[in-house]
Amino acid sequence: MTTPTKTIHAAFEAGEGILRLAPTWVPRSFCIPGRRIKLDPRDYYSFGAVRGGIDERWFSSTTKADNGPLTTPDEGLSYVVYEAGGAVYKVLLIDAVAELGAALLGAALWNQYGKWPIYSKFFDNRDPLPHHLHQTQEFASLVGMEQKPEAYYYPPQLNNHGGTFPHTFFGLEPGTTRAQVRRCLEIWNEGDNQITNLSKAYRLEPGTGWYVPAGVLHAPGSLCTYEPQWASDVFAMFQSLVAEVPIEWGNLVKNVPADRQQDLDFLVDMVDWEANVLVDLKARYFRPPLLVKPQSEMEEGGYIERWITYGNPYFAAKELTVLPGRTATIRDAGAYGLITVQGHGTLDRHPIETPALIRFGQLTYDEYFVSAAAAARGVQITNPSQSDPLVMLKHFGPNPESPAA
Repeated sequence: MTTPTKTIHAAFEAGEGILRLAPTWVPRSFCIPGRRIKLDPRDYYSFGAVRGGIDERWFSSTTKADNGPLTTPDEGLSYVVYEAGGAVYKVLLIDAVAELGAALLGAALWNQYGKWPIYSKFFDNRDPLPHHLHQTQEFASLVGMEQKPEAYYYPPQLNNHGGTFPHTFFGLEPGTTRAQVRRCLEIWNEGDNQITNLSKAYRLEPGTGWYVPAGVLHAPGSLCTYEPQWASDVFAMFQSLVAEVPIEWGNLVKNVPADRQQDLDFLVDMVDWEANVLVDLKARYFRPPLLVKPQSEMEEGGYIERWITYGNPYFAAKELTVLPGRTATIRDAGAYGLITVQGHGTLDRHPIETPALIRFGQLTYDEYFVSAAAAARGVQITNPSQSDPLVMLKHFGPNPESPAA
């Protein structure tokens, strides 16, 4: 196995269109970890204290993290793991996508994007995040980046505690004016700029989720969150103080052209005003889970599957539960990544299990990438436990089967 190209093809062929992935850990200097993503407590500062604690695990990622000048060369990028002849080989998923193309992603996705256009993550913060937005394409393109719509789901398995503030502010109250938001930026250095006074917080419910379009302000609460999203790490923080921790102005303007970083009117323009001040904001963006098929039909087949992200043209996600002692064959429209959150068993010929604790750098069997062809023919999943469900979360790119909101 002398070259990455040979490793990619060997892994793809041996896995029959399914690739095993290594854990990808990402620190954030402005966050305090919630300690619910199964990383060993000794390893939360493995990037160094100056980088902050590890509070995210990224899945099926071909997107590099944008964490400032100290960002490591492969930070945020997923690796494919292949074992053969007693040796372990690792290659970047982004290189596997480039090499395999339509054979991995399917012709439709590959021909339209020429890349894997999404990724997902767990973000796990003890405290809430600042009220912020991800720029729309109009503004992201000014700094050579892409927009980032995203979605949230709160897995019950990863929320044994709610953190300090399990509520999320979404958007702005109807009637909020540009002048009010501009004033919040004017008083940035005076402590709390009070931008959340212009918004409304919603109590977060494990087992449910939200959709957040690009340009919509949001201050994620302190539940551990599964987050499918577009393949970008663009953002702008609009809140100056969170949980008594000051937020640097640089986190507002890090993805803003250099000549506009003190232009308050330009910064206010980044807010998608129509999408933020909806009178029916929760009705538009809240996402309760939806059964994929009638429950009795699925239970007869040994499983229960729900849409947990839907109602947008960018990405979709499902929660799949294979019932104890059952085997189910699951077919899907399109390639997907998956992360297991409960139980153990097999995924076609691959072992799959949910670790209780993971050391930094440890290779696991809880994350895979399923090719479009394997998804279409059907993946056979066996749960040998007599009591424990086997539960996984699956993240797709644009999916024709995803229901409307």
